[in-house]
Amino acid sequence: MRHSSYFGRKILRTWLHSSRRKKTSKVKTKEVTKRLLDISFALVAMSILTVPFLVLVILVKLTSKGPALYWSDRIGRDNVIFSMPKLRTMRVGTQVVATHLLPNPDECLTPIGGFLRKSSLDELPQLWCIFRGQMSLVGPRPALFNQHNLIKMRTEKGIHMIRPGLTGWAQINGRDELPIPEKVELDLYYLRHRSIAFDAKVIFLTFLKVMRREGITH
Repeated sequence: MRHSSYFGRKILRTWLHSSRRKKTSKVKTKEVTKRLLDISFALVAMSILTVPFLVLVILVKLTSKGPALYWSDRIGRDNVIFSMPKLRTMRVGTQVVATHLLPNPDECLTPIGGFLRKSSLDELPQLWCIFRGQMSLVGPRPALFNQHNLIKMRTEKGIHMIRPGLTGWAQINGRDELPIPEKVELDLYYLRHRSIAFDAKVIFLTFLKVMRREGITH
């Protein structure tokens, strides 16, 4: 009986170890595939959008004082801070906080800032971050370095372990209108259900949201 019990436990441990290895291998394969798709998308998009991007850079420079690009410190994978670029939509000297926390956000916008935000064209420079591996095409939107509650809640849920995205599940389910706890729950849903098919769905719905200009308050 002792020998039978010993071999039974040994077989169970071997099976569990094998299952864990297969699961880890499957996750790594998905991550590599997602990364390759991110790089391919970033390269194609940057080559196609170079001229439109340069036109927007010139328009930003002509309509307001300051640099065309605005770099902000954001929280990346494993809570590592990185610099994320956007086409500048706010006047120079605007307080560095989430837009909805500004007293009068509309007064801080540049002449074309509202258009850039509502069309999401201000996000185009982030293709460079995707190419470098700091961001992914789909994932939780990167928090500002000073959004401590959002960072803490994401870390507690394990959301910090994946790359932030150009768009995400929370983006297409409320965007600026979402309170932080609800945003974190949507990020957690993405973490648990992420796949290439799910990413494709998010990208498609993002396109629809941008065309309808939904979920953007400023």
